[in-house]
Amino acid sequence: VQLQASGGGLVQPGGSLRLTCTASESIRSFNAVGWYRQAPEKQRELVAWISGGTIEAIDSVKARFTISRDNTNDMYLQMNKLQLEDTGVYYCNVRKGWASFWGQGTQVTVSS
Repeated sequence: VQLQASGGGLVQPGGSLRLTCTASESIRSFNAVGWYRQAPEKQRELVAWISGGTIEAIDSVKARFTISRDNTNDMYLQMNKLQLEDTGVYYCNVRKGWASFWGQGTQVTVSS
């Protein structure tokens, strides 16, 4: 499985970005899909995920970020009202059985 993440960039506080992750096979073939992020000098953290029929996000982004997937090969992370602390490298992840696959990461920088 190959994953390609895109959509990162530089944005001012309060702005929006939409991240896309394109998989090499149907995005709905995976048991779970999610977005992680890693801020400078911090551990990678799970931000939002879809598992079965459940869609979840961490409290700090729940009101601002939306994870979704389409009926082809793509999953998304719509990020609104971005804050300085949202800065980091964002990675998409998918799971099939016991296997876990990662995209290459896309940089999101929130700065005034």
